[in-house]
Amino acid sequence: MDASPRPARRTLRLPATATAVLCVAALAAGCSPASGPEPRSSTRAAAAPVATSELEDGYREVIANVLPSVVQIEAGESLGSGIVYDDKGHIVTNAHVVGRTERFNVTVATGEQPLTATLVSAFPEQDLAVVKLDDVPPGLRAARFGDSSEVAVGQIVLAMGSPLGLSSSVTQGIVSAVGRTVSASREGGGTGATIGNMVQTSAAINPGNSGGALVNLSSEVIGIPTLAASDPGLEGSTAPGIGFAIPVSMVRTVADQIIKYGEVRDSGRAALGITGRTLLDDDYRPSGVAVVSVAADGPAAKAGIRAGDIITKLDDAEIATMTSLAEALASKRPGEEVSVTVERGGRERTVTVTLGEI
Repeated sequence: MDASPRPARRTLRLPATATAVLCVAALAAGCSPASGPEPRSSTRAAAAPVATSELEDGYREVIANVLPSVVQIEAGESLGSGIVYDDKGHIVTNAHVVGRTERFNVTVATGEQPLTATLVSAFPEQDLAVVKLDDVPPGLRAARFGDSSEVAVGQIVLAMGSPLGLSSSVTQGIVSAVGRTVSASREGGGTGATIGNMVQTSAAINPGNSGGALVNLSSEVIGIPTLAASDPGLEGSTAPGIGFAIPVSMVRTVADQIIKYGEVRDSGRAALGITGRTLLDDDYRPSGVAVVSVAADGPAAKAGIRAGDIITKLDDAEIATMTSLAEALASKRPGEEVSVTVERGGRERTVTVTLGEI
């Protein structure tokens, strides 16, 4: 895709205490026909306010159920959001929100004074992290997490977090697409991670929303807002209505392992077992991935790939950059066999690689 997503993190520029903002859009009533019996026209006119009231009531119920589980995280000079994961004080957020910081101030819905928290572990490859409150306050409410397989295009969703320092803010939109593979920028503290199966949403995602909650109308968290697309044609400014959230299935996979082991032992992310760099041709255009080193006894080494080879294709995907290689691997699973086309000494050859794990 042409848009270059950037992490929705914010450098602190606003006061720590900010007013929550909530805007609920009302449905516009349709016009009745000019002719026809008067009672029928009145019935149609009355239907719209009833539908609007029911929708607003639904929004308010979701907000009351979930917003108390969404927190604000201060990591040094940066600001982001997080979700209360369990009643033991674990909070899941983005790795780019925590950055290199290990101690945080967390503002929860049950109190105005920030609480201190400590990093448990971060997993930059999936841009996720878990922090733990040093002291668990009474009434701390864990969020309820949904099922990624039930997320569908067209679903109404709410994004909750602290955009631009405005804590407990809510925006509304729909699921615009599922199964997106997106590469994050390294600018502004981003991890540069390539993440597969992301949920695309039209709900506004702004700096500070990172690590918050994308919620369905059943009051279930279905993703963590992480990236907002930027438009190269507008000098990299945010492209409105195009945001991305890490799916709840991956959130659970990573968070559960971090809480249990203090690290991620089974990422589910496929790897070739190489380090590489983007190769440019004589016209300074990307033309493949030059293999810099190969992990001993790794997948690539076992398939006969060597340092100095140039990877140009993985299965049917053309490989021109490190990003395109990462995106091609994002849709694969460890243990899966793929064909990799490489150039060596001016000659092209294709090998079969059994993928390993990050």
